[in-house]
Amino acid sequence: MTELLTLVTTDYAGITRGRSVPASRLAQGGLISTGWVPANMSLTPFDLIADPNPWGSSGDLRLLGDDRARYRVQLPGAATATHMMMADIVNLDGAPWALCPRSLLRSALADLTAATGLTLKVSFEHEFTLLDTGLPPAPAFSLRALRQADPFGSELMAAFGALEMEPEVFIAEYGRDQYEVAIGPADGVTAADRAVALREVVRELAGLRGWRATFAPKAAVAGVGNGVHIHMSFADAKGQNVTRDPSRPGQVSALMGAFAAGIVRHMPALVALTAPAPISYLRLRPHNWSSAWTWFGDCDRESSLRICPVTTLGGADPARAFNLEYRAADGCACPHLALGAVVRAGLQGITEGLADPPLFSGDPADLSGAEQDRLGLRRLPESLGEALDAFTSDTVARGWLGNLGVETYVGMKRAEIALAGDVLDDALCARYAGIY
Repeated sequence: MTELLTLVTTDYAGITRGRSVPASRLAQGGLISTGWVPANMSLTPFDLIADPNPWGSSGDLRLLGDDRARYRVQLPGAATATHMMMADIVNLDGAPWALCPRSLLRSALADLTAATGLTLKVSFEHEFTLLDTGLPPAPAFSLRALRQADPFGSELMAAFGALEMEPEVFIAEYGRDQYEVAIGPADGVTAADRAVALREVVRELAGLRGWRATFAPKAAVAGVGNGVHIHMSFADAKGQNVTRDPSRPGQVSALMGAFAAGIVRHMPALVALTAPAPISYLRLRPHNWSSAWTWFGDCDRESSLRICPVTTLGGADPARAFNLEYRAADGCACPHLALGAVVRAGLQGITEGLADPPLFSGDPADLSGAEQDRLGLRRLPESLGEALDAFTSDTVARGWLGNLGVETYVGMKRAEIALAGDVLDDALCARYAGIY
């Protein structure tokens, strides 16, 4: 049997697509690439290309494999190994294509390092729901919920270990058959690559058991939401975490405070890229332990940008794990695009020398409008349409993608809204659960 290596890219719709070549080509050395089409970036999650779009039927590109980002694992029960290589979308001469999400992220991170001399360390923390398991209900967060899914958790963590993704924790979550996985931090591009690999491995491993796994933000309107939390910290040239300053509010360094301020300022536009499905806004509601406001919080799970708790147990150094968590994201987003946009927003805060956002804990709805304004608390968009309006009206945010990128992304998302329809019901949630 010929083993296949799939060159993959995760597009603006958050779908990982690609083309396969014989894995034996790796032994031949040299670059590995295959053909691609510009209009693929206008493909909606419902497998219809947005019309109109900037591309039509013309143009040719290449998927250029990155051998430093190759993921191969033999999952229990699979006939062949899962073998994928992250790819950049390039022009025929090898130059980066302007809309390639992976290249956009790499460029944002390079600009951040050039401006600060620091590296961003990132980890994506995923929640997902298992469907069609036939398992009985089990208490939230319980040992029973973990054990009755066994050996799914063990096999999953073993797969992540084999892929050198530094698995950290497997959790039974609040929702029925809902779980959470976290892996170790890495440089930004690697972290986004790992997020892509993680989702594909979870889905395939579930499928091998006759289950389905979904990262959709809602599997049912009344169900518990699935989020993707993006953890970020700054590291110096020696790899030391330099995000914490005990003398400042929230113990956040001045540089990270400015980074946070940029994210909070541009968050209404950001969510168009990080919470990019119509049903994303069923999750981004108050009192859902989610995100509903432009809110910088300290250990508060209703905040949209959170200072994560650190421990000193056993003499642990609290600076080592100190990080901020962006919470207004979900599994319908392309990890590279979402992180790239967050980095650009944060870098804007650093460039402008913004002051730290005010820290808040409580219920923003209990405050007067004047007090909300003083604390920078604005209600996030309540629909994807509103989020796209916020994005297109934010001139800074539009610059993150460039004119062609904005035209392509917004056009594709407007088409998705039309295809999804006006009713956010269980049927639509089930439709997205089947895709993501």
